[in-house]
Amino acid sequence: MDEISKLLQEAKPLYLARKRTRNRIKAVLCTFVGVIMVGVVSYRQPATVDMKDWVDYGQYEDEMSPLEKVGLPVDEYGLLMVS
Repeated sequence: MDEISKLLQEAKPLYLARKRTRNRIKAVLCTFVGVIMVGVVSYRQPATVDMKDWVDYGQYEDEMSPLEKVGLPVDEYGLLMVS
């Protein structure tokens, strides 16, 4: 039993040093990943408006609702009227 205690006492500093080194590496990696994630989340692209993205809603005002084409009662928005 004494031999095991001596071995444990001898290995304890090496074990703690390796544990400390692994924890430092983990902390550095977590910090690096955290900084990268904050950069990715907070990155904003410049607000540019492209003319192709604009929608002409006037073309939709003239079209009939598919429900109206079938003959069902619809309201002024083209939605099914429930009475």
